[in-house]
Amino acid sequence: MEKLDEALVELRQDMRDHKKQSAFYDLFLNSSFFVPILNDDQQQDETAGVIPVITEAEGNDYLMMFSSLERLKSWTGEEGRYIEAPGHLLAMNSVPPLHWALNVGTEFSKQFHPEEIKWLRDSVERCNAEAAKSAGA
Repeated sequence: MEKLDEALVELRQDMRDHKKQSAFYDLFLNSSFFVPILNDDQQQDETAGVIPVITEAEGNDYLMMFSSLERLKSWTGEEGRYIEAPGHLLAMNSVPPLHWALNVGTEFSKQFHPEEIKWLRDSVERCNAEAAKSAGA
């Protein structure tokens, strides 16, 4: 079991415990994730750069992400292309109405809703602003 899995289990035991929420989200933002991307033959525009796989479910679009390469490969069932990105970077580059799906197909899966992603983005922006202020002092 990974540290992120443990933090998610703790969070699920008491969603109202702010310390557990803080521990999970802090670990999430500071962890790296494997995000499947489209293969060259699936991309329609060669100049578009890296395009992540977005999966539609129940009328919502989900960015798929996995905490380990093994979990990604288990989900795709094949050797596919992917990028590795930290949680804070994913938060800064996601906009509504995008949802996230973490570790789909495992007992440690979690869906993130747009409001939750916005909150994470705002948290990262606040931390960056405080760090910039401290560096300038």
